[in-house]
Amino acid sequence: MHKHKFRDKQGEEYKALIRRLNRIEGQIRGIHNMVDEDRYCVDILTQVSAVQSALNAFTKELLSQHIHSCVVEDIRSGNDAVVDELCCLLQKVMK
Repeated sequence: MHKHKFRDKQGEEYKALIRRLNRIEGQIRGIHNMVDEDRYCVDILTQVSAVQSALNAFTKELLSQHIHSCVVEDIRSGNDAVVDELCCLLQKVMK
C-alpha cells in the first residue's frame, strides 16, 4: 500500500519543489549533452557535483515539508509509528 500526500498545486511549497526538479532535469540534460559532445571529464564531473548539490537541496526541502506536515499530523492523531518511519528515512537519506 502506498501512502499519498495532498499537495496544493497552487501553493508555494509545491511550486518551489517543481522549480527545483525542473532545474535538476535541465542540469541532467546538460550533462547528457556534454557526454554526447565528448566534453572534458573534469567539466562533466563538475556538473555532476552541481546536480548532487541540487538534489541534496531538494531532499532537505522535501524532508522539512514532510516533518512539518505529515509527521506532525500523524503524531497529533496518535500514530507514533511515524517516528520510526522518519528514523528509517533519515538513515537512508544520510548514507
